[in-house]
Amino acid sequence: MEGKTYMEILREVKVARSTLSLWLRDVGLSKTQKQRITKKRLNAAKKGGAKKKQIRVDKTKAIEEAAAHDIQHISKRELWLMGIMLYWAEGLKEKRSRPSIPLGFGNSDARMLRIYLLWLGEIFSIRKKDLRISLYIHETSKHRMSDVFEYWRREIGFKESDFSYIYFKKHNPKTNRIFYTDRYFGLVDVRVKQSTDLRRRVEGWVKSIDEYYLNNCE
Repeated sequence: MEGKTYMEILREVKVARSTLSLWLRDVGLSKTQKQRITKKRLNAAKKGGAKKKQIRVDKTKAIEEAAAHDIQHISKRELWLMGIMLYWAEGLKEKRSRPSIPLGFGNSDARMLRIYLLWLGEIFSIRKKDLRISLYIHETSKHRMSDVFEYWRREIGFKESDFSYIYFKKHNPKTNRIFYTDRYFGLVDVRVKQSTDLRRRVEGWVKSIDEYYLNNCE
């Protein structure tokens, strides 16, 4: 006995699988033979998993490439609306205890920050000198801050000296959040200096959009 699998035997013996099963129902396998079959099955499973992954990757790429054709041009008005939506979702909102807060936005997604910074520049002509940039990051990342600053310089154009404040968050052992060290670069908070009235204007746009759909949607 060589410990071959059913498929290996069927390639050599042209019978039905049910017939082969009947023939071999009383045949036992040694530990070595069982280990060989188990290893073969594991290798087959890995191959199958790799093939499924590649199919998923190829499908995702095709969908993304097709979607890219939907975005041919973004007008200034569309950028204006995009920025309002970003602020609505993640912007610093007025509180009763702090009615004079500036226009602020914070996120860990560099893509969102790039669009938001573009919005500030294109819609309001706000430049780097008009901003106060802060970084909030977990204290366990202190040893890799050079990589963190390089990441943000590359992604949004702010070097270490552009950050006004660095806040290290304390470790909370009860948290369920998992940090992937090589992909975690903290959260960047962007605030426009002396912009209370500007923030009120943006919140007015948000309110108007909300009211428009409340009044016009059936």
